[in-house]
Amino acid sequence: MVEREVPHSIELEKAVLGAMLVDQEVIPRVLEYVDRSCFYSEAHQIIFNTIVSLFEKNIVVDINTVSEELKRQNLLEEIGGREELANLSNFVVSSAGVEEWAKLILEKAIKRKLIQAANQIVKETLEDKLPVEHLLDKAESLIFSIKEARIRKGFVPLKDILKDTLKKIEEASQRKRFLTGLETGFQKLDEMTSGIQNGDLIIIAGRPSMGKTAFALNLATNVAVRNRVPVAFFSLEMSKELLIQRLICSEARIGLRALRSGNLPRDAWQRISTVCGIFYDIDFFIDDSPRLSVLDIRAKARRLKSELSLGLVVIDYLQLIEGVRESRSATRQEVISEISRSLKALAKELDIPVICLSQLSRSPERRDPKKPIPQLADLRESGAIEQDADLVILLYRDEFYNENSLEKGMARIIIAKQRNGPTGQFRLAFINEYMKFDNLTFEEEIEAE
Repeated sequence: MVEREVPHSIELEKAVLGAMLVDQEVIPRVLEYVDRSCFYSEAHQIIFNTIVSLFEKNIVVDINTVSEELKRQNLLEEIGGREELANLSNFVVSSAGVEEWAKLILEKAIKRKLIQAANQIVKETLEDKLPVEHLLDKAESLIFSIKEARIRKGFVPLKDILKDTLKKIEEASQRKRFLTGLETGFQKLDEMTSGIQNGDLIIIAGRPSMGKTAFALNLATNVAVRNRVPVAFFSLEMSKELLIQRLICSEARIGLRALRSGNLPRDAWQRISTVCGIFYDIDFFIDDSPRLSVLDIRAKARRLKSELSLGLVVIDYLQLIEGVRESRSATRQEVISEISRSLKALAKELDIPVICLSQLSRSPERRDPKKPIPQLADLRESGAIEQDADLVILLYRDEFYNENSLEKGMARIIIAKQRNGPTGQFRLAFINEYMKFDNLTFEEEIEAE
């Protein structure tokens, strides 16, 4: 059987390099599609790299300058000498089609990467050393990285970046706020964090009945509405129907009992209609599969990222996520550590915030049964979670423990850890009937102080 050659075209590569040598105006257009790795010929990779290096230094690109630079690096003979550069220059009559040529080179490079990925998966599958879940995850990861690499961005001059940055700073100065991440809708939280940041793993933790799910739902909805980004909500404990009911109750300010019984106030349908109109206009996805591993979550999140530019992942909650099969003999703490690391890796891979809810241990009640304010060390199986998280938010509602609490209708939001910002705490309004977190009014803030 004759072995087939991998996809490539020496002629197209010569045409693109020749166009870059005779008309340096086309170089930025070429760079929008290809980089050094896209060229099949090693000599062409060296020539391309040299052209780009000279161009970035604002040095004129032609046969003479490229030849001298290659000679300086002792690479001229390796690419075939000055004669090869002359041949490339004479290879094209016009550079008009250079973008189409570059696109074709990119396509062939992608096909080569697909072949390499397929060969790697075949090799590891035949070795039969990894569980099938790992093999599927690796295959998907390889394909996803190839697909993402296809979306190339051209060089942006520093002056243009500065212009945009200064404009944002000016706008922020006028607004007296500057968000570098996604707006959560909770003013104090946005002020302390500058918005939730891409690539961050965010842990929201609290004892039972503190409102973890309600807070996460409110935050996720705010992000989807205010930032116009798709949100994925993985609910491992609660059904999608109950989540939707909670969302409607929270946003329309209707009690869950009234909603379920149908005994609604006269104006309730108008509020429900308004809220549903908002929900119809956002990309909010709920997965209520009861048994999910990190590999499952990663696969589903990748798909949404690829198809819809996913902006946020929320998982309710960490202790219900299954470890991979090979970890079943491990301790629970080791499994949680593996899950925590994987979630942080997912946030970095997709370059979006990943929010995960977590339980707290009983330590707060043991320390002070009457006022069990949580601390960072109270995270259940806390070692890895505390280390991997970029932001840890602890929830505490004093009125749950104290009938005569001075903080009725309020919740403390404790920033117990923030890798790139301050820690501290603030209060939000919490309307238990609607399971709604909201900013305090000015009067409520004064009273809370």
